[in-house]
Amino acid sequence: MSKTEGKTMTDVPLIRDYMARDLTTLTPETEINHAMHLLLERGFSGAPVLNEAGWLVGILSKRDCLKAALNASYFREWGETVEDYMTKDMKTLDSEMDIVEAAKAFIASPYRRFPVLSDGKLVGQVSRTDILKALSDQWA
Repeated sequence: MSKTEGKTMTDVPLIRDYMARDLTTLTPETEINHAMHLLLERGFSGAPVLNEAGWLVGILSKRDCLKAALNASYFREWGETVEDYMTKDMKTLDSEMDIVEAAKAFIASPYRRFPVLSDGKLVGQVSRTDILKALSDQWA
């Protein structure tokens, strides 16, 4: 009998079981230069952007920062904000989604991580690595 034999879909963990909860977030008003340095210092590929009410309004990635840095080099000045460069049309996953569905979402998209919502509020972030670990734990 294999280790996975007899398992049901109810045995499959949910995103909430593997997501990162301690997140660094930004606001739309944060200066882009400051946000870029924060991502670089902490080794993050991106960060969620929350408005004053705590709602997710965007994601700022290193790719977005690269656009800002190139623009600043061209005009020889910084001064713009996260809101000027963040990705506003983003895909999110629900904390109650199981890891198999999450794996399918990663396979179907170019993203390395997704913001995780519960009742519309940001509660975490899940990465490809998190889901791969979750899948590995299922069959280890």
